Amino acid sequence: MVRFPKAAEPLVSAFSVAFTRPTFQRALVLILGAILSLRHRTVSGMLRAVGPLAKGHWSDFHRVLCRRVWSCWPLGKVLAALVLELIPADQAVVCPVDDTTPQHKGKNVYGKGCHHDACRSTHSHMVWVWGHKWVTLAINVKFSFASRPWALPVLCALYRPAELNRQEGRRHKTPTDLAMQLMATLIHWFPERKFIVLGDGGYASHELARFCHRHRRHVTLVSRFYPQANLYQLPSPRRSAKLGRPRVKGQRRPKPEGVVKTAKSERFTVNWYGGKTRRVELIWDQGQWYKAGDGLVPVRWVFVHDIQGTHRNEYFYSTDPAMPPEQIVSLYTGRWSIEVTFQEIRAHLGFATPRNWSAKSVLRTAPCLLGLFSVVSLIFQRHTRGQSIQPASFAWYAKAETTFGDAMTCVRRLCWTEVFQQSPNHTGITKLPEPLRIILLDHLSRAA
Repeated sequence: MVRFPKAAEPLVSAFSVAFTRPTFQRALVLILGAILSLRHRTVSGMLRAVGPLAKGHWSDFHRVLCRRVWSCWPLGKVLAALVLELIPADQAVVCPVDDTTPQHKGKNVYGKGCHHDACRSTHSHMVWVWGHKWVTLAINVKFSFASRPWALPVLCALYRPAELNRQEGRRHKTPTDLAMQLMATLIHWFPERKFIVLGDGGYASHELARFCHRHRRHVTLVSRFYPQANLYQLPSPRRSAKLGRPRVKGQRRPKPEGVVKTAKSERFTVNWYGGKTRRVELIWDQGQWYKAGDGLVPVRWVFVHDIQGTHRNEYFYSTDPAMPPEQIVSLYTGRWSIEVTFQEIRAHLGFATPRNWSAKSVLRTAPCLLGLFSVVSLIFQRHTRGQSIQPASFAWYAKAETTFGDAMTCVRRLCWTEVFQQSPNHTGITKLPEPLRIILLDHLSRAA
């Protein structure tokens, strides 16, 4: 059996609930290989990284992803429970949701489609890529060694094109539908927790706001808002003398852009991007957001003007009308952590490098790599016991704080130490002088 470092042993063993014993033994080899691999996270690349620790035929490890019977949902539940242990029970859990599109070409690749690439697109130039769109739900965790929260992915779902859903006889689900499904799953697993969902403009829909209002005991939505949104008052409870059904909305309220033109702003200090604070001007109001055929949703909207002028004016809203306006802005700026997570997963975990094409392997590989980001972060936190450490710096580049690259380096170094102790082919490492052995470990762990 493959052994992991002491800080990783209880975390990794908790995932055994989703596998049979033989499959779990091979999954451990793949997890170790994914951590030690330098570039491509293909199964062959993982096996090359672990070397003689991968006992058995190479096809047995390929079948873990494409043939063996197991599900990602139990893994997501275990991972979410491990992450929630870091957040006090009386504190709301902040959950950014967003989608990412790694490029994946190929004639027979399951679930691929032509999607808009928001990272490489600008306001004047739109970029489209062939690949998979993964709707990801993460949990923001504030570590003592970082100034900003880290977004740890716990659940994700593949957005399938409408044509593929028709071929498979499945109801088509938009990214918003998938986000609601992931959020409903998290509420079902942990009904005693209070969640705050953070969504960008793609998830600023009346449908998602209506879902969060229905489950307002468990979840609140904070997202972008529309300057020309239709806002109303609640209808009068007294029925008029006219015939017909009761009114579904009351008197019209002014639109947000109209309020901003006449109202006087107030200054607040809010949490800003990068874990910093900033002085901004806010204008806010509340009302019932109306969409024809879908009814009313109570919201509080906020207009944000950056005094320094580095960010454009924005409108945000919350489905909790009692939420303070400065808290709405502070929560939304914390959504940027999931964008950093997507970039780190591509750079350090090879998120866009797998080349599998069958349905099962596609639906399993990306969620496992997203979850590996959270696992590595948790291992690093347990190893350091939440204490601040000195980030890796060079003469030409000095880091101000610890990043995921430092966490990956630390965890990879711990794993290489275990590999050298377990593998009979590496017994000569212990005979090297200690300075040379330290240099060797440093180069192996930092080569990413």
